[in-house]
Amino acid sequence: MEIICDQCDRKLKIPDEKIPEGRKVTVTCPGCKKKLSVERKPDTIEEAASFQFDTGDSDSKDADQSDFGFGLSDDYEHPDRTFEFIEDEGKIVLICEEDRAIKEKIKPVLDFMEYHIIEASNAREAIKKMRYNHFNLIIINEEFDSRDPDANGVMIYLSRIQMLDRRKMFVTMLTRRFPTMDHMMELNKSVNLIINLKNLDDIEKILRRGISDNDMFYRLYMENLKSIGRL
Repeated sequence: MEIICDQCDRKLKIPDEKIPEGRKVTVTCPGCKKKLSVERKPDTIEEAASFQFDTGDSDSKDADQSDFGFGLSDDYEHPDRTFEFIEDEGKIVLICEEDRAIKEKIKPVLDFMEYHIIEASNAREAIKKMRYNHFNLIIINEEFDSRDPDANGVMIYLSRIQMLDRRKMFVTMLTRRFPTMDHMMELNKSVNLIINLKNLDDIEKILRRGISDNDMFYRLYMENLKSIGRL
């Protein structure tokens, strides 16, 4: 579904499957931050959706909308019922890191690599963002929102994603325990790349190398599938 914000003319796309038929959801334009009401009509495939500004004046209107809120704590009784979406343009990275000093080192690099940066403040928020958006790159500290790095909720969620969807993501794990580009541990942790925090100053070079190697691997993999008639 494609919509155009009539406030700033920003063109945005929302996967049809994210909006239940016959229901309304409130979306926030990432450009001008205006709230818009979007409805997917039953039994209708629409290329564009009609929408209006949600003033938030009607409690009954809110009750009819699906709860697509992000980053809501369990004890938050009246969440802002909004569906967060990201422009379908360019490369997008999700950062799951709590240490401000670490983020200050990696964000300029990601910006230079032309990634649109999205941050998550906790595991619940990160998982919700991944459910409703496609991220080309995910950078996660194995200790993110977890006392036990071997029981990290986001890492467990990533390990259970269907392979077809998982292959579209490049997951980089930041760690204090393992060496950078430890391929055996990358396989063990179901990630594409491991970067030890001691090597953070070289993150651009390491990321570019890891992403390049990954692209080459899957290019050869797909070519082999085609050659044996499996694709």
